[in-house]
Amino acid sequence: MKLNRKHFLFYKLLNSSFTGLSIGILFTIYKPLEDPSIYSLGGMSLAISMLLVAMLYEKLLNITYFFYISILVETLMIISLFVFLICKISFASALTIYCLYQLTFIFGGYLVRAETLVANDKDYLGKIDMLKQIGYLIGLAISYIFYKIVENIYLITEAESQINLLHYPLILLQLCVILLLYSSFKKN
Repeated sequence: MKLNRKHFLFYKLLNSSFTGLSIGILFTIYKPLEDPSIYSLGGMSLAISMLLVAMLYEKLLNITYFFYISILVETLMIISLFVFLICKISFASALTIYCLYQLTFIFGGYLVRAETLVANDKDYLGKIDMLKQIGYLIGLAISYIFYKIVENIYLITEAESQINLLHYPLILLQLCVILLLYSSFKKN
């Protein structure tokens, strides 16, 4: 496999925009998880799983696994969006979404390491990091504007209703993220 650098840069921009746009929804979605021990168990599971992934770096740190694991992480994100739309705010949906996010975090360190190896160019890595921050800022700004429009123009003030509405553009954005990620890798 070979990296399509132009598509990958655009993928990183949209991926970070998704993060910025969605960051506020978790506070509302996780409300049913009142028992703080859930976060302790999740954190322990995450640390152990990340340790196991790190032990497999010798095998996993290549462009092929980077592609497949990236696709897996992005697919888990879109699944979490659909879980919320189907189940709304409930203990089951909060726990499922928390677990899905934890699964994506398991590969966080790996993805950063693999991205550095795959990009293998200081100038290009700088562009990736700049676009990540720009995308994140764009997502945060759009999120803020979205919430203000929904609240002040459509008079929807309930957090659950607001984030329910936000899930539709998030799904469209995440579909674009997945398509861009897919087009960022070419088979030799």
